[in-house]
Amino acid sequence: MTQNRWTREELILSFNLYLKLPFGKLHSGTPQIIHLASLLGRTAGSVAMRLNNFASVDPYHQNRGIKGLDGGKKQVQPIWDEFIEHKEDLIFESEQILAIREQKPLEVKFPELHELENLTGDTKIREVKTRVNQNVFRQMVLANYQNRCAVTGINLPELLVASHILPWSSHEKERLNPENGICLSPLYDKAFDKGLIGFNVRFEMQISSRLEEKRREPFYSQWFEPWKGKSLVGPQKYLPRKEFLEWHGEEVFRK
Repeated sequence: MTQNRWTREELILSFNLYLKLPFGKLHSGTPQIIHLASLLGRTAGSVAMRLNNFASVDPYHQNRGIKGLDGGKKQVQPIWDEFIEHKEDLIFESEQILAIREQKPLEVKFPELHELENLTGDTKIREVKTRVNQNVFRQMVLANYQNRCAVTGINLPELLVASHILPWSSHEKERLNPENGICLSPLYDKAFDKGLIGFNVRFEMQISSRLEEKRREPFYSQWFEPWKGKSLVGPQKYLPRKEFLEWHGEEVFRK
């Protein structure tokens, strides 16, 4: 007996998980896939297959010549297209649906929302959406870098930040684009944000003249000199978009 056709809600939840998993984890033995399958009343194999359908329409994998499983392409392509045009709305909607399925209010899933308890009306709705989407972006970026700092390889999630290349505040369309994120530990995130370090289109770390002035200081030789000119530790699915790095090099990096 075949199962029912996938609903839009189920496809959205599958896409949500696709964005949070490294490509090598899109199989039926992955705990997150097993969990989602239980929420959907489907087999882990069917959920894994759907995630691989999303890989087949992912431009990143298409450019690499990886086809994924294209049998369900017609079902998943509209979800991908909706994400491209309305990233923030789709991600937030998917998290709301997931919270209902898991019977966990958003405030339980995202403890940072407790800070918004005193807000009301449209202000609260807007802030809740922002906090949830920022959390999901972090999950996406950390998964893409296998929970490792792209500079040092530090692999403690508590010490990692999903650093935006194009700022969240001024580039709304790219806020949740995984190509706009680099996984960094806080020191390098801050240095990147302030333009003290940058990455060229070959993904090599550059050091600003302002930071070079400190080259005789012990902190420079310990934390910056060893990484100068070194390439980012490899992301699994999404390399930083070169146009974004060029923007950062022109607008933020202190040459």
